Amino acid sequence: MDDPRFLLLYGVLTLVGVASIRKALYDRQTSNIPVIGSTGFLSSYRDGLNFLVKAPELVQQGYDQYPDGVFRIARPYRWDYVVSGTKLVKEIANAPEDALSFHEGVGDLIQCILFRPSCCQLSKINQFLANITIGHELTENHHLLINVVRTTLTRNLHARFPDVGDEIIHAFEDVLQLTGSEWKTIHVLPTVMAIVSRVSNRLFVGLPLCRNREYLENNVKFAVNVIQSGQTINLFPPLLRPLVGWWVTSKNQNTDIAMGILGPMIEERLAKDDELGPNWPDRPNDFISWLLDSAEGSDRQVRTLVGRVLQVNMAAIHTSSMAFTHALYNLTTYPEHILPMREEAERMVRQDGWTKNALNNMHKIDSFLRETQRFNGVGPMLMLRRVVAKNGFRLSTGAVLPYGSFVCVAARATHSDPANYENPNNFDGFRFAREREAQAANADPDKDIFKRHMISTAPDHLPFGTGKHACPGRFFASTELKAMLAHVVMNYDVKAEVDGVRPQNKEFAGRVSPNPKGKVLFRKRQ
Repeated sequence: MDDPRFLLLYGVLTLVGVASIRKALYDRQTSNIPVIGSTGFLSSYRDGLNFLVKAPELVQQGYDQYPDGVFRIARPYRWDYVVSGTKLVKEIANAPEDALSFHEGVGDLIQCILFRPSCCQLSKINQFLANITIGHELTENHHLLINVVRTTLTRNLHARFPDVGDEIIHAFEDVLQLTGSEWKTIHVLPTVMAIVSRVSNRLFVGLPLCRNREYLENNVKFAVNVIQSGQTINLFPPLLRPLVGWWVTSKNQNTDIAMGILGPMIEERLAKDDELGPNWPDRPNDFISWLLDSAEGSDRQVRTLVGRVLQVNMAAIHTSSMAFTHALYNLTTYPEHILPMREEAERMVRQDGWTKNALNNMHKIDSFLRETQRFNGVGPMLMLRRVVAKNGFRLSTGAVLPYGSFVCVAARATHSDPANYENPNNFDGFRFAREREAQAANADPDKDIFKRHMISTAPDHLPFGTGKHACPGRFFASTELKAMLAHVVMNYDVKAEVDGVRPQNKEFAGRVSPNPKGKVLFRKRQ
C-alpha cells in the first residue's frame, strides 16, 4: 500500500471518478435535448471516446436527423450542443457576449477548459490553463491583439502589399531552391509553414529579422506546440489537465528564445518612442509599431510585447499554412484549374502590376481558395460558444441550452448540404467566380456579389465564422493566400505525387488538418 506507484494510480482513478460523477450529474439536468448516441453512465463515455475518431460522421448524423434544430454529442468529458440550419447559426452568431460567450469558447479551443457547471470557477481555471500553453499575454487584455489585427493591420494591407509581395517572391525561391527544369518533390506542410512564416513576418517585424532562420523556426515550433499540446491536454480527465499542461507545453522556452532575438528590437523601439514620440523619422510601419500605438501600462513590457508577436505568429502560421496546404493538394488533384488561374493572374498583373488592386480582381483565384475552404478547410463543428446566461440560452425553436454548456454549429454538414450548394460533394474551384459573374451580369440590386468573396462570411459559409465574432485576421489571410497562389500558378508547374490522388486529410477529435506527410512536385515554369 506504500508503493508510490499504487498511490499515483489511486489518485488518478479518484480524480477520474470525481470528474465522471460531476459529468453524470450535470448530464441528467440537460436530458431534454436529443442525443446522438447514448445517455447511459458508461455508454456516453464510450460515445465520447468514439467522438475522437468519428466526429464528422456523428455530427452529420445529427444534422440529418435535426436539420433545423439542436442535438447533443458526447465528448470524453462533456457534452457539446450542436445547432443546424442557417436560422439557428445566425442566432448563435448574433447572440450577445453576456449570453453566449465567444471568449469562453475560444479559451476552450486553445486551452481545453476544465468541465465544471460553475462558470465562476471556470473563468479562473480557464485563465490558469491558458497561461500554461499560451501565456498570460493573451488572457490578459486579449482585446488589444484582436483590435490591432482588425483595424490597423487591415488598414495597412494596401500600403504594405509591395513588401508582402516581394517577400513571397524571395521566400518561394529560397525555400524551394529549384534549379533547371527538373521536377522536385516537396514535403508540403513544413515547406508552406516556412514560407508563410517569412511572408507574415515581413509585415510583423520587417527586414532583416523576417529572414532570420532561428527566429522563424521558433515561431513555427511555438505554433505547432500550442495546437499539439492542446490536443494532448484534451485527452486527459479535466482535473489532470493543469498537470499535463505544464508537462507538454514549450511556451516558456519559445518565449525565452524570442526574447533573445526580438527583445532588443522592441527595447529600442520603446526607447525611441519614449524619447521622440510615436512619429519619429523612419519609424517602421509594422506590427510592432501598431502594438506600441495601442499598448498602455503593463502591455508595454518587453516580454509581453514579445508574447503578442508570438501569438499573432501562431494564428497566422497555423491557419494560413493549413489553408495553403489544402489549396496545393487541390491544385494538383484538379489541375484543370491551373491554366485559367494563370491566365487571369497574368492579365491582372499586366494591367495593374504586382499590386493589391491586381489581386482584388483575380476572381478565379479567390474562388478557388474559397471553395477549398468549403470543401476541405473546416472541421465538423465551428463557432464554439459557452452559455454564460444564468437561465441558459433559449433558441427560437424553444430549446434551451443550459448554463455552463458549450454550443457550436454543424459546419461541414452545412457546407455539404444540397440546399446550400449545388453538387456539394464535388470540388468546383470556380463555383463562386461563376456566381459573382452571373450576379454582376444580371445587375440584380437584391444580390450582393461581395457575398461570394473569400473574405465574406455567411451562415452557409463558416471557415471564418460569421456575425460579430468573424475572424478579424481574414483580410490579411486572404491577401496572403491569394498572392501566394497567384505567384505559384504564374511561376511554377506543379503536379501530384500520384496523379489524381489527394493526400488524405487527418481527422481527430473534431479537428481536420491536411495530411502532414503529403508531397507534391514543383519545377520552374517551362
